[in-house]
Amino acid sequence: MKLQEIVDVLQAEVVSSADNMDAEVQTACGSDMMSDVLAFAKTQSVFLTGLMNPQVVRTAEMMDMCAVIFVRGKNVDESITALASQKGISILKTNFTMFTACGLLYQNGIRGACERK
Repeated sequence: MKLQEIVDVLQAEVVSSADNMDAEVQTACGSDMMSDVLAFAKTQSVFLTGLMNPQVVRTAEMMDMCAVIFVRGKNVDESITALASQKGISILKTNFTMFTACGLLYQNGIRGACERK
């Protein structure tokens, strides 16, 4: 699934784009614990979180993720979008809860890092 399709599925707002809306995404990771993301995420995943700090972008960069999706309609701080732009990571936000957003992605073919198709 392309990142642009994820925007549509999650009725998300593109807060900042790294010009990668055509990136192919196969897996996702939903967590507010950076240690879990570092342990279980795969590259070219999307990262769903409710945690609002620059460490989220740094973690996404370390795991070569193409986007961070903030859940629960949180407003994204400008320092986060600036860092994401610098690192080539798109920032999206959705009004869905993390549980619902992950479920919608799963329903549309995106799997977790430890799952196989």
